Amino acid sequence: MEKKVLKRQPCEVFSRIVGYLRPVSQWNDGKQAEFEQRKEFEIRE
Repeated sequence: MEKKVLKRQPCEVFSRIVGYLRPVSQWNDGKQAEFEQRKEFEIRE
């Protein structure tokens, strides 16, 4: 069986905070921790 080599690179995640899109890596530690605890919801009409 042949092994496949996966090449990975870091990606930048952007999210909206106070109306502006900003890279999550530039947020303060408290906001980053809050971001990881967020839950996504789907709204159906």
